[in-house]
Amino acid sequence: MTDAVEILFTGKNAPTIAHPGDAGADLASTESVTLEPGARATVGTGLSIALPDGYVAFVVPRSGLAAKHGISIVNSPGTVDAAYRGEIRVTLINLDPETAFVVNPGDRIAQLIVMPIARPRFIAVEHLPGTHRAEAGFGSSGISS
Repeated sequence: MTDAVEILFTGKNAPTIAHPGDAGADLASTESVTLEPGARATVGTGLSIALPDGYVAFVVPRSGLAAKHGISIVNSPGTVDAAYRGEIRVTLINLDPETAFVVNPGDRIAQLIVMPIARPRFIAVEHLPGTHRAEAGFGSSGISS
């Protein structure tokens, strides 16, 4: 069974899915950037996409860059709406306190995850239905250790 979604794109670097079953497709840089410790920069991918209506793409960090170099994405996840047709650019940040990080053209800098979206209707009410958790645990599972 496949739930493949065809996505039109422009740019020479197509997003690549490294392994069967991976959720994210790697996005590559089209430019050179040096990120000093604590610095951020918006990096081009040369990629523009046309998502089908009812889908969204999220730009998320690559775990290897985060773990090995302290590189993340400032507005993670970055949201790409179906109507957007501009270049997907990634705002990287160097969280390493001591070492600069160099991005070169062709380097994989982020992942793109494409998902169907729900279109909720927001309904104003006086009270919300109860749950076993209620308001406990903001910022955690609510379980005491």
